[in-house]
Amino acid sequence: METKINSPFKLTFWKGVLIVIWILGIVATIVRFSKGLGASTNLSDQFPWGLWIGFDILCGIGLAAGGFTLAAIVYIFHIKRFYPILRPTILTAFLGYIMMIFALLFDLGQPWRIWHLLIYWNPHSVLFEVGWCVMLYTTVLALEFSPILFERLGWGKPRKWISKVLIPLVIAGVILSTLHQSALGSLYLIMPEKLYPFWYSSIIPFLFFLSAVAVGCAMVIFESHLSYRAFGHRLKMDLLADLGRIMLVTLVVYAILKIQDFSGRGVWSVIFQNRPETYLFWLEALVGVIVPVIMLAIKKIRLSERGLYYVAVCTITGFLLNRLNVSVTGMEASSGVHYFPSWMEISITLAIVATGFFVFSLAVRYLPIFEHPEEESESESSELAEEILNVDTMPK
Repeated sequence: METKINSPFKLTFWKGVLIVIWILGIVATIVRFSKGLGASTNLSDQFPWGLWIGFDILCGIGLAAGGFTLAAIVYIFHIKRFYPILRPTILTAFLGYIMMIFALLFDLGQPWRIWHLLIYWNPHSVLFEVGWCVMLYTTVLALEFSPILFERLGWGKPRKWISKVLIPLVIAGVILSTLHQSALGSLYLIMPEKLYPFWYSSIIPFLFFLSAVAVGCAMVIFESHLSYRAFGHRLKMDLLADLGRIMLVTLVVYAILKIQDFSGRGVWSVIFQNRPETYLFWLEALVGVIVPVIMLAIKKIRLSERGLYYVAVCTITGFLLNRLNVSVTGMEASSGVHYFPSWMEISITLAIVATGFFVFSLAVRYLPIFEHPEEESESESSELAEEILNVDTMPK
């Protein structure tokens, strides 16, 4: 029986919302590039980094961390049964980095000079390292994603060429992603007097990396749930459960390091002060670490698709709170000003995120993103994974 696929351009309520978001984003974009940052944002010399850095970049890069995590699991450690969830994860990572780059163009005072990074080197700058790693890793993600496009177009030879260099690409991607996930935290190592004690730490680069690994797994679970509801593509429960175990271990290690760090720096003395930072820190810890760890420790929840979905939502929410606390909440006291993004900052951010969701939906409709439907046999999945992983056995 033939299944009728609705046109992606048929107007629905949510597509109407998307159009409104795009219109507001276009208006805000015109103001931003015609009148500058001062007229379009609530940023100032006292508070120069706001929503576009805290959410679009710090959060965006972290939410895309599933790409290097799953690629390493499948291609480097050869755990082949995770192959069915690799393609949607790579797509998410690729779109996340593209959206982050667009967001960066809005935040830069003179975005047309972004190419200067290629010519004028400053190897002593953390931002220089982050910029180069992001640029190179986005290129790697494009190459990792290209076999999906080649398969859709029926281009066999380019796909085989990419397959032959896939392992070195993945290794390079893991190294680059590890470097800049932690380097984003290193940006705040130079701010010991500015960043509030709850979030400043000498190990903040490692904490950034661990939280990125946890939220990368959470994003895979979250996308699996939404993709099933929207497109009928369900990922296997045993794979999602394994991702839950990885999240549990990662979050426990993160919590232990955080507790040890607080003890070493004597932060416990201010943990219950009546301040906005205290409330937001406890909200971040409760939603993003404590609740997910408790839920994942319960086997019934860990083996439940709905339970894992709620865990993923909590983990993602806690991650977003953490990055915004570091970039906004933790910096307000030392700056002496209160920052809240303007409607144009919010509109542009929503437009970028909404565009990412729209492009993801189009990719799922027209590209072989979910290559292994639920009814596909295990032997067929193994054969395809073997073909991709062992390129020497591929026909010449």
